[in-house]
Amino acid sequence: MRTAAVIGTGLIGTSAALALSARGITVHLRDADPDAARTAASLGAGTVEEPEGPVDLAIIAVPPAMIATVLADCQRQNLARWYTDVASVKAGPRRDIAALGCDTVHYIGSHPMAGAERTGPLAARADLFEGRTWVLTPTPETDTDTLNAALELVALCGAVPVVMDAAAHDRAVALVSHTPQLLASLVAARLEHAEENAVRLAGPGIRDTTRIAGSNPLMWVEILSANAGMVADILEELAADLDGTVAGLRALQAADEAKREQGATAVEDVLRRGNAGRARIPGKHGAPPTRYETVVVAIGDQPGELARLFAEAGRVGVNIEDVLIEHSTGQQVGLVQLMVAPSAAGVLTAALQERGWRVRSDR
Repeated sequence: MRTAAVIGTGLIGTSAALALSARGITVHLRDADPDAARTAASLGAGTVEEPEGPVDLAIIAVPPAMIATVLADCQRQNLARWYTDVASVKAGPRRDIAALGCDTVHYIGSHPMAGAERTGPLAARADLFEGRTWVLTPTPETDTDTLNAALELVALCGAVPVVMDAAAHDRAVALVSHTPQLLASLVAARLEHAEENAVRLAGPGIRDTTRIAGSNPLMWVEILSANAGMVADILEELAADLDGTVAGLRALQAADEAKREQGATAVEDVLRRGNAGRARIPGKHGAPPTRYETVVVAIGDQPGELARLFAEAGRVGVNIEDVLIEHSTGQQVGLVQLMVAPSAAGVLTAALQERGWRVRSDR
């Protein structure tokens, strides 16, 4: 691949353009909003000049409802040898593409499993897709050269390719992406009119749960509209679980001991099923989930403190597998949770304490 076109210079389109440009690919940028394309170009994502002839690959990064129309326009213009889109749903756009009679031999659907709460070209990063799954959904007509072009795109962006059926992809993202977005928003909505004293008690649990609730509502309406049925099916199942949990919690308040026991069993069942589901989420580098131990360190809010802490771990040969930071409300101090291999927790704890850090190991 030597040349590419990106149609739609939002977060995903501009990030892909930045990654390709960094690899020496000449990228031509288009957007319905010329200012967005010029902004992306100013960031080094490519050029707003039109290509002199067909590029190797056109990447269509527009909302799902617009994929087919944009693809048809690009193919009429002979913009590229091969085409892909990066929409977060695949079955609906594929039906629209078939209805418009687009060339599906030189087209393949795709979806990089990456994103951020912020949108637009200014939120883009060349490393956005590093190590992330990138789903490819070829049509029955997609030829080998088109698939190879998409695989090259994925490789250039540092992602990991996975080939799936379009409908299976949509069922999967309804469960692991679209429904969590709505649930995060529903939980965060409870905070809108909450008392200030309650909000001030917010800790890492509520922050983690509601992080993606900061996403762009209009963008998510477009995504959910394209996968509404599958998301609604999952929400119905969740609603049944919620009803059972509410009934269990009410029973815990009953005077009758037998009812209280039934309520406790119902609530425990939901929590245990949650444990089982959480355990199935792949761990580091896609490996089976690994149980780490947590070393909690109090750290001051000064420049260089976090780097010093990581350097201390490196000096004793401990690899930090994951990290979380909890900030204390109204104080210039935080708690850093370092996830390490069980065999390393004691070594790291002792070494940090010896060097004057306030530390504990959550075994």
